[in-house]
Amino acid sequence: MITQSALSLEYVPAAITATSMGVPVNPTGDTVAFAFTVGTATPATGDWKTGTWDGTQPRTPGTAYIAHCLVGPGGTVTLPAGKYTMWVRITDNPEIPVIPFGMINIT
Repeated sequence: MITQSALSLEYVPAAITATSMGVPVNPTGDTVAFAFTVGTATPATGDWKTGTWDGTQPRTPGTAYIAHCLVGPGGTVTLPAGKYTMWVRITDNPEIPVIPFGMINIT
């Protein structure tokens, strides 16, 4: 679980791996979006916020690429104190995976 102060402005990361036919591929050309829902609720259309990729190379070791969303006052999304499920959506062609990515606790 990620914990962040409601007063803090920080990038919240998500490590993403993608494959095609079992071979790692670079997903950074795809659009990435984040949603933060109370508890385990699923995101609605208006919940999605624009995310960005942290570079175009995988993080070593491994093949994970980092997507992130700026969370906090003045960021892409401001969350009041509480616990949220973080969701990541990657828009590719033809797939559009929506992944529950864990919890974030805003204190």
